[in-house]
Amino acid sequence: MAEEAFKTWQCRTCGYIYDEAEGDESEGLAPGTRWRDIPEDWVCPLCGTPKSDFDMIEM
Repeated sequence: MAEEAFKTWQCRTCGYIYDEAEGDESEGLAPGTRWRDIPEDWVCPLCGTPKSDFDMIEM
């Protein structure tokens, strides 16, 4: 079975981009960290918007 492609998520408030392939080392999220593996109480590092207010986007 093929590995699921990495996805990209964008904050609805400020436009911050979270790319699963790249992660966000400054947030302690290693490259390859899937969106589903980020805690539900995580918030946007730029504006504090909750994880629930991010949308998956096509790059």
